[in-house]
Amino acid sequence: MMQKHHLNRRVRPKKTTRIGKPYYKTDNLLQRQFKASCPMEVLTTDITYLPFGHSMLYLSSIMDIYNGEIVAYKIDNKQDQRLVNDTLNQIDIPEGCILHSDQGSVYTSYAYYQLCEEKSIIRSMSRKGTPADNAPIESFHSSLKSETFYINNQLNSSNHIVIDIVEKYIKNYNNNRIQQKLGYLSPVKYRELAA
Repeated sequence: MMQKHHLNRRVRPKKTTRIGKPYYKTDNLLQRQFKASCPMEVLTTDITYLPFGHSMLYLSSIMDIYNGEIVAYKIDNKQDQRLVNDTLNQIDIPEGCILHSDQGSVYTSYAYYQLCEEKSIIRSMSRKGTPADNAPIESFHSSLKSETFYINNQLNSSNHIVIDIVEKYIKNYNNNRIQQKLGYLSPVKYRELAA
C-alpha cells in the first residue's frame, strides 16, 4: 500500500560512536580540602554562562584558594580553548602550583594539558558531574549572578552592560567584599597583610 501511494517508511538514523581526541584527565588532588598556606599555591578555575545580554557570553575565572581572590578572568562570546588559555596566560603562576578544574572538554584537551605542562602547573580535576568538588569558584559564579542579573532584569539589556557589571563586581569582590574566614578582610587586603 505504501508503494502504491509512493510513501516511504521513516528510517531511524544509525547512532554512531564518535571517536574524539584523547582526554587528558587527572586525579582530584584537593578532595574538597580547599586550603592553601600561601598565595598562588592552589587555584581553581571554571567557566560560567552569562545569558543576559543580546547573545550568550561566557566568563572564565581563576580563583586563588588562599584568599578567594579572582586572580584572572576573561569574558568572551565563545566557550573555547582560547578563552581558557587566555585566562590562564594573564597571570604568572609559580612552579608547582595546583590548578583545579572540572572535567569540561576545554580542561581535558591537549592544548590545556600542554599549557599547564609548559607553566609547570600541577593539574587537579573534580569528579565528573560533581560541582561540589569545585565549590569555591562555583559559589563565586552563583553569587555574581544572583547579586546582579537575577535581581535586576534591566541589567540584561546589552552585552556591553553585562561585561561592565561583571568587571565591576569582580573588582568590588576582590577589593571590598569582606569575608569572615579572612578575619573580616577583603581578599586583596588579606593577601597584602600576609606579604
